[in-house]
Amino acid sequence: MKNRYIVPILIGAGIGLALCSCGGGIPKKATAVTNFDSTKYLGKWYEIARLDYKWERDLDNVTAEYSLNEDKTIKVDNKGYNFKKGKREQSIGKAKFVEKENIGMLKVSFFGPFYSGYNVVLIDPDYKYALVAGESLKYMWILSREKTIPESVKTDFLMKAREIGYTTSDLVWVKHDKTN
Repeated sequence: MKNRYIVPILIGAGIGLALCSCGGGIPKKATAVTNFDSTKYLGKWYEIARLDYKWERDLDNVTAEYSLNEDKTIKVDNKGYNFKKGKREQSIGKAKFVEKENIGMLKVSFFGPFYSGYNVVLIDPDYKYALVAGESLKYMWILSREKTIPESVKTDFLMKAREIGYTTSDLVWVKHDKTN
């Protein structure tokens, strides 16, 4: 009789672990920036390059706009143009700090209670360019306040990404030829 309860308990425990998934991981060789100023980070960013994955596949003209929610979380509004489908796409989520608000280590969710790591690992002093690492070496983004970045910034960011362990030859360089 007791055995009939084991499977439902295990399933319930698995669902509970999934729903409580904290996310917020960071690659082993990466370190989130300290003295991070979230108010300077808010606003519109252009995605310059990324490691491709299914949620952004076939997207160009990608932007991310960050704003503060009333509950102190950060609204994430991602937009892009799917060049294969010929239409704009949008995804809205929220981000929370994993530790302190002055450490660029966040977790972001677009799907309810499921979070993933979003780690600012390199940013210039004027908050014009950012290198963002996901929770693993499968996710990485180079962001800019403008549609392009200087070659020197690109070189520095690619070098840092390789030090962390990213395969930078796999990066997708995003076109910005349409207005969002």
